[in-house]
Amino acid sequence: MSVHPLPVFNPRPTLERVEIGEGQYAQVIDDVLLNPEALVDLALQHRDQFQRPAGYAYPGVELWMPTDFSSRLDDFFRIHIRRLLGGRRTVGMGCRLSMVNFAPNELAPRQWNCHRDVNDLPAGQCMAASVLYLFKDPALGGTSFYRPRLSPADTDQLVCDAVAMDGPAFTKRYGIAPGYMAGSNNYFERTAMVPARWNRMAFYDGTVFHSGDVGSAQALVDDPRIGRLTLNGFFSCTRVAG
Repeated sequence: MSVHPLPVFNPRPTLERVEIGEGQYAQVIDDVLLNPEALVDLALQHRDQFQRPAGYAYPGVELWMPTDFSSRLDDFFRIHIRRLLGGRRTVGMGCRLSMVNFAPNELAPRQWNCHRDVNDLPAGQCMAASVLYLFKDPALGGTSFYRPRLSPADTDQLVCDAVAMDGPAFTKRYGIAPGYMAGSNNYFERTAMVPARWNRMAFYDGTVFHSGDVGSAQALVDDPRIGRLTLNGFFSCTRVAG
């Protein structure tokens, strides 16, 4: 896919540190792009190329970006963010344009709860993630962060069961009804929420449980002009020693 124009990042960003859990912080930047409208236009131009993902839990459609596009985000992460999230050197990254558009009755059990972007990391590595909100209606929802109420072993079992079980069996075992997560439940406590705002970007540790706050029916459409369009980035890094 030929991508033009490329994202142009604010060369003098103002970072706000937001506590999302004990000892964990997100870095939030407003007005992060100089040309955010161009990404909405890009999504419209390639609307027919968005696809539903296979093999993981994103409840919508996505379009992965090529290297010349993602390298702009990688440069911004390297210059302004990486060390703040404990990273020393980036060993892999990618980004995608995404739109949540599953109806609640289409969701699988693994999509009824918050999630981590990675469950296991190689020794000496960390993972960061980012989300850029490319919509102007704040009712479409920001991002919430959670901590488990269960032990690590019981939390891992819940995560595994959410993948292995069908909906009725999962509901019978855990008492969780189908639908998007909305705040704390018996298994996860919401610790923080980053509200959505046009051209706002948040970077955070991808191993922290989190979930999009899908609070409006408009979030369930795949029209980039009115849907919950985001740019999501993922960064695997070696960890700062110490």
